[in-house]
Amino acid sequence: MNSDLQHLIQLQEIELTADRVRRRIEAIPGAQAALDARIAEQTARVAAIKERIAVNQAARRDLEKDLAAVQARLSKYKDQLMEVKTNKEYQAMQHEISVAEQSVRGQEDRLLERMEETEILGAELKTAEAALKSEQAEVTKERQSLESERTTLDGELARAAVERGEVAASLPASALSTFEQLTRHRKGLALSEARGGLCSQCHVRLRPQVFNEVRRNDSLIQCENCSRILYFIPAATAGAHQTP
Repeated sequence: MNSDLQHLIQLQEIELTADRVRRRIEAIPGAQAALDARIAEQTARVAAIKERIAVNQAARRDLEKDLAAVQARLSKYKDQLMEVKTNKEYQAMQHEISVAEQSVRGQEDRLLERMEETEILGAELKTAEAALKSEQAEVTKERQSLESERTTLDGELARAAVERGEVAASLPASALSTFEQLTRHRKGLALSEARGGLCSQCHVRLRPQVFNEVRRNDSLIQCENCSRILYFIPAATAGAHQTP
């Protein structure tokens, strides 16, 4: 194979690898933001339960205060019952006592509901806090993995830059210039394998004479349709490339 063509193939592989590495590096902040969102979601859940507990406790205090007031009024009515002098006054006081007792039962029922709610919320809070702790541990592990990956990727990108420089230096200026122009205008693919008489990138059939010239791999030939530099991989070599 023509050495310039071989170097261009190598250069494209380096650039494709570097591009994949760059895309992964660019994706890492998004992955980190997703980790932050997971923690924020669990933290918000814990905060929401704590807020419900605070509302419940405030309601309980109000109920306890109201219950104490009604109980005090009931006690007062019972004391006054012993001092009434007429049947009418007695019946009126009995009515007040009945109303107060009914109010006490209602307040006690509502207070019991609040106490039951407190137990449920306490269990929910315990579960949510455990989930938050577990999520924090998992996110810490994943964040460390991302940071380690970023370090590895930075190293790969640096090595690719050095390797690219070495390969580019071995190419004639004209070939390198053509390669770089095609890379910019052809989505990073300056070269294309000629396969079955077709350009494998634009899928346009090559003229038989052109395809035969490309098969020799002894010169730089560009696709007449997409302008990519063409190369050919013999069947035996292609089979070897596909072997795991």
